[in-house]
Amino acid sequence: MLKSCGKKLVLSLVGSMLTCFLVLMVDQQKGQGLSLGGGGGGGGGGPGLLLLPPFESSRPAAAPGISPWPLRGAGGSAGQSLRDVQSFTDYFTKLSRSKREGGPGGGGGGGGGSDRPEAGKQLRPPAEELWPRDVFIAVKTTKKFHQSRLELLLDTWISRHKEMTYIFTDGEDKELKKRTANVINTNCSAAHSRQALSCKMAVEYDKFIESGRKWFCHVDDDNYVNVRMLLKLLSSYPHTQDIYIGKPSLDRPIQATERISENKMHPVHFWFATGGAGFCISRGLALKMSPWASGGHFMSTAEKIRLPDDCTIGYIIESVLGVKLIRSNLFHSHLENLHQVPKSEIHNQVTLSYGMFENKRNSIHMKGAFSVEEDPSRFRSVHCLLHPDTPWCPLNVVY
Repeated sequence: MLKSCGKKLVLSLVGSMLTCFLVLMVDQQKGQGLSLGGGGGGGGGGPGLLLLPPFESSRPAAAPGISPWPLRGAGGSAGQSLRDVQSFTDYFTKLSRSKREGGPGGGGGGGGGSDRPEAGKQLRPPAEELWPRDVFIAVKTTKKFHQSRLELLLDTWISRHKEMTYIFTDGEDKELKKRTANVINTNCSAAHSRQALSCKMAVEYDKFIESGRKWFCHVDDDNYVNVRMLLKLLSSYPHTQDIYIGKPSLDRPIQATERISENKMHPVHFWFATGGAGFCISRGLALKMSPWASGGHFMSTAEKIRLPDDCTIGYIIESVLGVKLIRSNLFHSHLENLHQVPKSEIHNQVTLSYGMFENKRNSIHMKGAFSVEEDPSRFRSVHCLLHPDTPWCPLNVVY
């Protein structure tokens, strides 16, 4: 009797398992038919079902330069479904590669955490219309470089954008004022010291606030500014928001000591955009900096952390106000290998530079209208590439 009941129990369990297995197989086939377009209504006249990709609820945000995972309709083909599966794998492969090669917080000039914003090669859609008169470009220089450096800038990019460019120097120069009206003698020291640099930056900041313009951009006298790309980049951000954009020269946040009182110090670390590549600050953010930057406060803030002008800007914005630097690889300084900027991408860059790198001459590597001996900075050749209508640019030049 017991043996007979045991056999019936075993047979019942086996039958149940077989039934469940068959039900699962049927459901799976239905699901495959639906994803392959087999579940649509008769005649195909109505809209198909809208299917989300696998794991849609946990889909990560798209990496820079990678489109979000596309939605697909139920009317797709089997080939499309297979490509979607392959694309799903490719998506995460590209996402991982993007993080390694320069997603948020990665790439040229330093890391900075996965949540650090970055302005990549593909610019955001315009947030507002921007005109040259909306931007205040401050060029920092010293009197001894008026001829050797400033004349080159006045011949090239400044010649087309005098209204938006202001030169901050440390000595009177009548000849310079004949070439451009916006020359400000800061009366700061001509030394390349922390105090002298901060003195000039303090004057730059105050003059920008007085101007009422939407954007403040600082560059050095060894920078070429591609104004067309600068306006395109800045127009991607509302000037009323907190925007600080540029390029770090370090691969990690700078470590500093903040003086709290006479006998009390506090360690701080923050990112800053190097002044050698140029950086820009929105008016909305610049106004918030006022307690630490306006009316001479900038110099006292710089002394508090005992760092140069561009570091002090980063300290106020990142450490005090808590606004993160937006890294952009479209800015370039002489502290990087400029040979690595491809000629085909020159027209897309915001700033360029020249100087020495690892004891070698460092400039954009390109053929141009002038030889390296005639144009060691390559700024004249770059200018003729971007503005071939310039009167002194040779005609029919192969770049």
